[in-house]
Amino acid sequence: MKIIKFFLIFLITNVHFSSFADDKDFNIWLVDFKKRAIKKGISSKTVNSVMDKAIFLPKVIEYDRYQPEFYEDTFTYISKRSNDSKINKGLNLYNKNKKLILDVERKFSVEKELLLALMGIETNFGKYLGKMDIVSSLSTLSYDKRRSEFFTKELLILLTLIDNNIIDQNTLYGSWAGAFGNFQFMPRTIKNYAIDYNSNSVIELKSIEDSFASAANYINKIGWDMHKPCFIKIELNENIPKKYLNTSAKKIKNKKKISYFKKYIKNDINLDDRFMVGIITPDKDIIPDSEKLSPAYIVFKNYELVLKWNRSLRFALAVCTLKDRFKNAF
Repeated sequence: MKIIKFFLIFLITNVHFSSFADDKDFNIWLVDFKKRAIKKGISSKTVNSVMDKAIFLPKVIEYDRYQPEFYEDTFTYISKRSNDSKINKGLNLYNKNKKLILDVERKFSVEKELLLALMGIETNFGKYLGKMDIVSSLSTLSYDKRRSEFFTKELLILLTLIDNNIIDQNTLYGSWAGAFGNFQFMPRTIKNYAIDYNSNSVIELKSIEDSFASAANYINKIGWDMHKPCFIKIELNENIPKKYLNTSAKKIKNKKKISYFKKYIKNDINLDDRFMVGIITPDKDIIPDSEKLSPAYIVFKNYELVLKWNRSLRFALAVCTLKDRFKNAF
């Protein structure tokens, strides 16, 4: 019994000490970061007013280590995010904002179904935008060693956007990873693609007007082709070389023309044989005891563009699935 009590005291003491150490080290990091931001040309007024409110958020580290893209099997992940409830909510949103959405579709050559799918999966059509203080989230991830360089750059961009009065710092509540608005834009995406569509001199990514136009502008600028497919589910023969099976979302490798892959595919593919495609097996290497060749998909350029939005094989599959379901619902 004494051993158990000692262990509990030791555990509690170390948890508190770890938290204290994180806060102390975070505050040291914060002082250095503020100096770096000012050297980058961001006004000291903005840096101090924004960063003085930043705190270390242990929950953000937990979320970063445990994401659904990395533990749910593909069938479960897609089913949860492309169900009938999503379709009904998306159609309701479309009916309330039909003129705007159709105008955006025509102007940017990005189909309404894709925009609805992205918003539906990212924030459940604006119902869940996230409640985390984005400045503190980005600061925590910048301080953390795992992806410090990436999040430091995002935080510096965010401060620049605030300093230039492009976004209102008082609205910056979103996801644990620092994403913001109806379509969960990271600061770099806001900088490069966000649009003040209603011309009121501020970008409001929680509004339907600015958020839909900004999302369409983004996906259009990176090369979306609304007349091309996204993916096709396939059944593979056992003789397919392992090198053609992509399990990482970082880059789709060993792409070939459809005509080349047909000898490894059991089902008929009724598309232009000249399409350059890759093959993904998203459960392999992630889901314990998953089948080596199933599920499997042929993926096209449009699919790879969705990966630029979010580097997750399952996310891109879910977006394209929901997009196709919306097409059938209209």
